[in-house]
Amino acid sequence: MPAPKKTTRGSLLVTAAVLSSLALAAPVAVAAPKPSGSPSASPSATPPASMSTVGGARLGRPGTQVNLASGVPVLPKDVSARSWIVSDAETGDVLAAHNAHWRLAPASTLKMLFADTLLPKFPSTTEHKVVPSDLAGIGSGSSMVGIKEDETYTVHDLWLGVFLRSGNDAVHVLSAMNKGVENTVKEMNAHAEELQALDTHVVSPDGYDAEGQVSSAYDLTLIARSGLQKKDFREYASTVSAKFPGETKKDKKGKTVRKPFEIQNTNRLLSGDADVPVYQGIAGVKNGNTTNAGATFTGVAERNGKVLLVTVMNPERDEHNEVYKETARLFDWGFKAAGKVQPVGELVPPKSAAQGADRPGSNPSGEAGGSGDAGTGSKPVASASAADGSSGIGTALGITGGVLVLLAAGAFLINRRWPLPDLVRRRARSGDDG
Repeated sequence: MPAPKKTTRGSLLVTAAVLSSLALAAPVAVAAPKPSGSPSASPSATPPASMSTVGGARLGRPGTQVNLASGVPVLPKDVSARSWIVSDAETGDVLAAHNAHWRLAPASTLKMLFADTLLPKFPSTTEHKVVPSDLAGIGSGSSMVGIKEDETYTVHDLWLGVFLRSGNDAVHVLSAMNKGVENTVKEMNAHAEELQALDTHVVSPDGYDAEGQVSSAYDLTLIARSGLQKKDFREYASTVSAKFPGETKKDKKGKTVRKPFEIQNTNRLLSGDADVPVYQGIAGVKNGNTTNAGATFTGVAERNGKVLLVTVMNPERDEHNEVYKETARLFDWGFKAAGKVQPVGELVPPKSAAQGADRPGSNPSGEAGGSGDAGTGSKPVASASAADGSSGIGTALGITGGVLVLLAAGAFLINRRWPLPDLVRRRARSGDDG
């Protein structure tokens, strides 16, 4: 492949400040087209014969797409997901995929788009007192972090609730701060179109099952790749546990107290479980599970300088933590295949990346929300818990290997090193070898 073409294809995301402004700059009246065929309570087990070809013609074909050749490892046979994709986060190459553009219910992985759209809007230190209307319309059986009416929370608290506990209550409070759920949905759809995540149609900002709400493994990967350009997105997504403000009460002595409680990230490749060890090099991103969607997950991990993104949607095998097990198998294959397998497609840049102009108010640090302190107190997992109760790998995700660059010609480009160069600091665990 000629070098100039590879440079364009192998580029990652433009400065976080440019991407951060996209949700605000894109006209909210322009939303991703509503897909034909809304997901039902029992999604079809058969992908459509014709799907989107964004990223390459092969990605629109049903079935598994991979270029197996001499020296390329065989794909794992025990992957039952209806849709999955393995891509190089740095170059944008899609190494292998299975029904990549199949529009399926996304569950809480849609919260990645919610975060990528709203994170730039509110400094993490902003405080908000919750009123009853903030929590209206939350779906029955939703995952909750435990937000209480008449209590005050910082934006930092709310984002921890979104990323760690997948709290729909936190999503609704942040949506209320953003002029309501309807406005937030409009902005999310506009941002999805800007990212060229055209399989995605948002109905509920929290990913709760809703008629017509769909995304795809390809789109969720695009969305994760965009979000990971934001420093605070990386830090929230990689935080293993944190302290969350509790309810204000009076103790036995009549003194008013508000004790925090611990929350843990429900991403089992990050936090671990009895049957799933922490995956070596994992650094997020987001999991989901609903009746309609089944289990969904997008993860990012690094080994030996290679950063991969894997998205898995709705494994058919009904085993505990199956979505994480299948993701781990695909990561293992991807790290062995990287540099050997010819790609079957690419992750496309946002529409406006080719414009090549810095926007007013750019923030070259890659921080969203204006304060850049979303990860304050965060330390690598191997370190002691932070003073504010957070623990994670946020500091390991800093931009240490180069800065994002936007060329005058408008190429969608980054220095060779992606801004997730140092992801391998992990708690020592037996069996933690992927």
